[in-house]
This record gives sequence, structure tokens and C-alpha cells, in this order.
Amino acid sequence: MFIMTGDVLPCFDAFSMVLPEDTASIVTVPITLDIASNHGVIVASMFGSWNDNSSVFLVENLLQKPSVEDLIDHKAILDDGRTLLDTGIIAVKGKAWVDLVMLACSSQRMISGLLKSKKEMSLYEDLVAAWVPAKHEWLKPRLLGEELVAALGKQKICTYCAYDLLFLHFGTSSEVLDHLNGTGSGLVGRRHLCSIPATTVSDIAASAMIVSSKIAPGVSIGEESLVYDSCISTGVQIGSQSIVVGVNVPEVHNTVARNSFRFMLPDRHCLWEVPLVGCKERVIVYCGLHDNPKNSVSKDGTFCGKPWKKVLGDLGIHDADLWGHKESKDKCLWNAKIFPVLSYSEMLQLATWLMGLCNLGDEYLLSLWKRSGRISLEELHRSIDFSNMWLGSINHQADLAAGIVAACLNFGLLGRNLSQLCQEILQNEATGVEICKEFLSLCPNLQAQNPQILPKSRAHQVHLDLLRACCEEQMASEMEHKVWAAVANETALAVRYGFKENLFESSSQPSAMGHAASTSDDTFERSFHLRKVKVELPVRVDFVGGWSDTPPWSLERSGCVLNMAIKLGGSLPVGTIIETTKRTGLLINDDAGNELYINNISSIAPPFDSSDQFRLVKSALFVTNVINQKIFQSTGLHIKTWADVPRGSGLGTSSILSAAVVKALLQITDGDDSNENVTRLVLVLEQIMGTGGGWQDQVGGLYPGIKFTSSFPGIPLRLQVNPLLASPQLINELQQRLLVVFTGQVRLAHQVLQKVVIRYLQRDNLLISSIRRLVELAKIGREALMNCEIDEVGDVMQEAWRLHQELDPYCSNEFVDKLFAFSDPYCLGYKLVGAGGGGFALMLAKTAESAKKLRHLIAENPELDVEVYDWEIYLQK
Repeated sequence: MFIMTGDVLPCFDAFSMVLPEDTASIVTVPITLDIASNHGVIVASMFGSWNDNSSVFLVENLLQKPSVEDLIDHKAILDDGRTLLDTGIIAVKGKAWVDLVMLACSSQRMISGLLKSKKEMSLYEDLVAAWVPAKHEWLKPRLLGEELVAALGKQKICTYCAYDLLFLHFGTSSEVLDHLNGTGSGLVGRRHLCSIPATTVSDIAASAMIVSSKIAPGVSIGEESLVYDSCISTGVQIGSQSIVVGVNVPEVHNTVARNSFRFMLPDRHCLWEVPLVGCKERVIVYCGLHDNPKNSVSKDGTFCGKPWKKVLGDLGIHDADLWGHKESKDKCLWNAKIFPVLSYSEMLQLATWLMGLCNLGDEYLLSLWKRSGRISLEELHRSIDFSNMWLGSINHQADLAAGIVAACLNFGLLGRNLSQLCQEILQNEATGVEICKEFLSLCPNLQAQNPQILPKSRAHQVHLDLLRACCEEQMASEMEHKVWAAVANETALAVRYGFKENLFESSSQPSAMGHAASTSDDTFERSFHLRKVKVELPVRVDFVGGWSDTPPWSLERSGCVLNMAIKLGGSLPVGTIIETTKRTGLLINDDAGNELYINNISSIAPPFDSSDQFRLVKSALFVTNVINQKIFQSTGLHIKTWADVPRGSGLGTSSILSAAVVKALLQITDGDDSNENVTRLVLVLEQIMGTGGGWQDQVGGLYPGIKFTSSFPGIPLRLQVNPLLASPQLINELQQRLLVVFTGQVRLAHQVLQKVVIRYLQRDNLLISSIRRLVELAKIGREALMNCEIDEVGDVMQEAWRLHQELDPYCSNEFVDKLFAFSDPYCLGYKLVGAGGGGFALMLAKTAESAKKLRHLIAENPELDVEVYDWEIYLQK
């Protein structure tokens, strides 16, 4: 599939399209005639196939910016009064693809001839025309036309009309502003990579979009205007609904000169600059927002929003000055030699005059314009120095990014995404690396500037990003370890359990936590022979809110999770048995048959190797301070663990098993085994293990039923678990309509988690906004469940799944997509539980009958090798 136009943004799943074999296809959509008049239109034959979502017909002709009369003449209007818009997206399959590949393999000679001739061809228009017999006579006289027809003309092309295809078309300037200021304008950032003055020294409308631009004080920019890749100097006024691109108005330091001329761009106008090959000055170009450059003088052609007749009459310009001796039907803005090539200040003055903003009868300006070398849009298009334009643009953006990074390091709290900004800086090949090295030299002082406010993990991440920008990979690798250690230490500090500043420093002395968690050794020793503890826990499924519970997010921002404790197959699948033994040392067994004996319990100390199969139990011994209890110098422990759940299930098994072991260790040592205490200790335990993780898994397993849990950042981190008092009706309906399905796909959560945590530490704006929305959805889901509005829970799950895919594009895969597509007709919502990537899926059926039918269909489908589990909500014993 080729997207052969730069002005279309597709928003659809190409894999859902069923395209014809052995041919090329143009993707089209039905559109109204007024929009079609500014774009390409496909004329389809009367014979083809169709269904509810799409239709396929042979292409009979191609029309460019057709009038209504053209559409009628070519029978291009559909029965509903619309026509087929050419999206510029083509798909090529089978024999047509082979022909295209053969053409590409033999095209070197053709390309060399094209470059030598210094002529132009329309790659898309000419390529597609080769597949349309009605266009062959038009194509053959054109450059490379004969070759294209010979290579591709044996095949025909179809139109694939997708009725539900969503895409944004940016074909005209007015369409650009419509998209940016229309229905979805709330999602559009109004300021990006820009330098703007204070509101007290400028007048910039809140709805104006300033992107990759530097705005000086004393500038005015109107409502809904777009300024991109520009430097705007003091005194410039830009009207409303205007577009300014690539303009660099130099600062005038002479006050008299500045006051004598102020450049103004009227409402609904476009202004841009382009460098030309062999021309020192960049040419200033301008027109009205709704001017169509190809509309002739005789057919409603306009310049700066006014008819050509009025423009020429007001300015005293003659037809011959613009078009020579062309016929009236051929005269249009596209070929009018109207734009002067002079010094920058003179071009600005003449721009003001041509737009009708100064004395229209000014003989000096008319004479200056006539004497100047002038260029048309057509000539300009052929002469643009694209290399110069691209280089100037990236250097401009690099300078802006460097200014933002400097301000962030010197004055701020490192709230910007410096990794992204450094990539912008490095686009300047001449100075980018040196600039980054200057910033790197500031890193040692970052933490010292704001030690009480700036998290060490964030300061280390900035240092890491700058090291990578400077290609210092070895030092970056060392700094990465410091980042994760800082996250672990900050988590430990937030739960306030007496750990030393460095979490991984063990101590031979009992910690403050140890005293709080255990009774005296004498009491424990007297009752030693009675000590055997068994803890069994459910697993959890999360409806929405995951990621907001994960440090460092939960240490710095509020989090909310809506989840539920469940049994699988009628039993509690996760558990441990811990008992004391007369034999000293530690014996650990798991359900996979692995066994480990450690002679001296006090020798256990982090960090633990990631390949260590028993690091979970070792970490639990560490956080509960059991390793420092004197009783175990003469007594031993036997710890057995099990988890009757597939590996990589996404059901929070690792955290819940950690909670079971921690709870049992605290019970056997007479410690504080409250759910709140265990939850916090497991949060620290997972940092020690290096798996990261938040609080929702252990909360989900320790607390029964459905609950809405909120976290409040601070020292200590506060959790508020709010059980939902589920009615029998709600429980019954959920258990009938919610399918818990093991996909058979396995992916370890910590691999996903590390990527998301790094993006947060880098202050990735998309990630932050996505997690904020997940927090909002958790609140919406809670209200829906409390009101027994289960259908709304499906909508919440569906949006949560979309957000999870934004956070991690790999949280789904082809098999999961196939499963969800198969289930979609029967479901209101579905998602993978946990971090995604595999494991279990939740699918909320539309009705209880739909759930039964879907379960039956899944079982009968040989392509879906999944297992639907029997489950029930785990309620208080």
C-alpha cells in the first residue's frame, strides 16, 4: 500500500480492508461536490461488488479539481448526490505488483533522463493514469508516459470505496485551519517548540497555534491563525484565520525605520517564504486563504480574496505585466508573474501594497514592482531550493530546542522531554553535539539546585538522556542503573519503612521496620513449635486505571484503579505455606519442582540476579526484616510457594504471590500483617527485585470483591481502598456476561513496564495525558458499577484498551487483534488485563446470551487456541 500524497492523514486499519487480487486499487470515499472541486475525483464503472462497509468497481476515468459540470458530463455523481474522492492511497497486489516491481528495477535510465531534462512529472497522477485506459492518450505525450503505459497498461485499476474510512485531508490551507480549529480542536496543542513573549508585551490569541517559531515582543497574532517554522519580529501584525510558514522577518533596530513601516497580514491570508536555486534572497509569497491558484481570471479567479479585475484596477497593473499575451482562459494566479524578487524590506513593502493595505495609487511602489524581477507560483514551484529550505528549517528548530533546554536546566524543574528536544538539537549537524555537551556539563549540579523538590530519578534520567545524545553509551549504561536504583529508593522512602538511603545496602542491625513488624525473639522462640502458616489469595482482573499505580507516577501524581479479586475454577490459585524447622537455614520449594537451601538466612542481601528463580522469596525476607532476626540463628524456615496460573498471565500473579509470602512471614513472626502494611512492603519488594510494578496487583489480591483504590503522593504514600458494595444483581450479571479468556500469548510485564517508566521519567506528553485519562476512566467505571450500568463499563474497557495501545504499541499482537475482531459483534468492550502483550483477556458481552454464544463459538473455532476460564468474584470469607 502506498500513500502517494503529502496532504492526507489516514486514520484506519489497512489490515481490515479486503482488496481485489492481481490488480491495483485506489482507496476512495464518498464526498460532497463542493469539497471534490478542490481535489481529485474517481469515475467508477457501473458494475462491481459491494457490502455494508465497502464497494469495489473498475476505474473508468480520473478528474482533477472538476467543476459540477465536469462531474455531470463524466457521470461521476453517485445516486446519493456525492462523488468519489481520490485519497491518494493506492494498493497494488498480485500481477499488478509484479509489473510495478519490474518497472522499478528498470527505472534507473528513466530517472537519469528525467533529472537531465530538468522537467517535472506528477508521479502519482501519471502512475495511476497508466492503469486507466481512458487516460492513455493523455499520458503518452507526457514525460515518461510511453514507458509507463508499456509497463503497467496491461493491468487495470479498481476503486475501493471504504464507507467508514476515516482520514484527514489537508489539501488546502482552509482545510488545515478547519481541522485544527474544528470539532477535535481540544486535542490540538496550541504551542509547541516555540519561544513567545509575556502576555503583557504581546497580543497573541489563545486559539492561535505557534509551532516551531520564535515570536518577538510587540507582535499581534489573531484568532485561529497558524504560525509555523518562523521568526516574527517586533511590530508585525498577523490577522485571524491566517497561515504563516517559514517566514523570517528580520528585527529592525532603528526605531524611526520601525515606526515608519509595520508589516500587517490581513485576516484569512497566507504568507510564506521560499529559497530559490541561484537566488540569494528568499522570495515572499502570499495570497488569500480561499484563493484557488488554478481558477482563471474569467472563472471567478481571485488574488488576496478579491477578483482579479478589481486587483488590477486598484493597483494600476495591466494584464500583460502578469501574463504577457496568454489567452484569458489560461490566465490565473498559478502563472501570474506577480511576486517580486528584491531585498527583504522591499518585498515586504510590495506585499503590503499588493494585498491592498497601503496607498493603492502609490506610483513609487508601482514603479518598483514593474522594475523588479518577478516570478509566478508555477516558476517558483520549479525553482525551490529544497535542500536550503530543509537545512534552514532544521537549524531553526534546533536553535529553538536548545533555548528551551537551556531554560529548563537553568531555571526549571526539568518538566520538559529533554530526550525529544536533544533529537531536535542534533539535527544541526554542525553544532548539535557540542551544544548537548555543554548541557551535559550542567548535570552534576541539577540535584543540588532543587534537592527537596526534584526527584533524583528524574535528575538521573536527564543526565542519561544527555549522555545518549552525546554518544557516551558506556557512561549512559552506568547512569541507567542509577535511574532504577533511584526509583527503588524513592519508592522505599515513600512507604517509610526504615530503609537506608540506598535501598540495596543491607545492614546487620535490625531496621526500624523490623522492630515494628516483629515481636521479641523470646516470644517467638517459646512458641516456635507451633509455627505453620498458610496464605491463599485470589488473582485480580483490572477494568481500568493500571499504570497510574506505578512508581514513579504514583509517587508524584494521584492514581486510581478499578479492579476485582476472582477465583479461577472455584479455587484460590496463589498461595504459600511457611513453617519453622529445627534444622537451621532456609529451604525454598516452588510448584515447578525447584528447590534451594541456604545455610545462613542473614547472608541474603540484594541486589538479586534477574535469573534467580527465588529472588521473590529472598526479597520478601529482606523487606520483612526476617533476615536480621536472631531466632533464625538457631531455627530454620521452610517456604513453599505455588501459583496455579499460566506464566505471563497478566493477572498480577507475581505481586500477589509476593503479598502472600510477605503476609505469611509477618504472621509467623508476629508482625503487622494488615493488608495496608503488606501492600506497601510489596511495592518496595518489587523495586528490589528489579521488576518495578505498582500497588494495584497486591491490592487486587489482598482485598476481596470489586474495589476502587486511590493513591495520594507524599511521604508516606497514602492508599485509600474503597470496596464497592456489589448487589447480588451486579455480581450475577457480571459473572454471566464477563468472559475471562487465556490467550496463550506470553509476555512478561516488567519488559513493558520499563519502557513506560522511562517514557514517564522523560516526561513524554502523550504518555502523561494517556495515564491521566485512565485515571478519569477509573472514576467513570466506578460510578457505572455502583449504578449497575454494566454496558457503560464496556465503553470504559474499550477506551482503556485504546489508551494501553498508545502507551505501548506492542501490548497487542496479530493473534489478540484477531481474537478481539472475532468477538467484537458480541461484545461491548474488551481488553487484555495488566500491562498487556498477552496473558488473559476480559471480554464483556452485550448480554448473557451473547456471552454463551461467544464462548461456544470460541471453543469451536480451530484458529483460536484459547481457553475460557470458569471464574467467580472472590468475596470476604
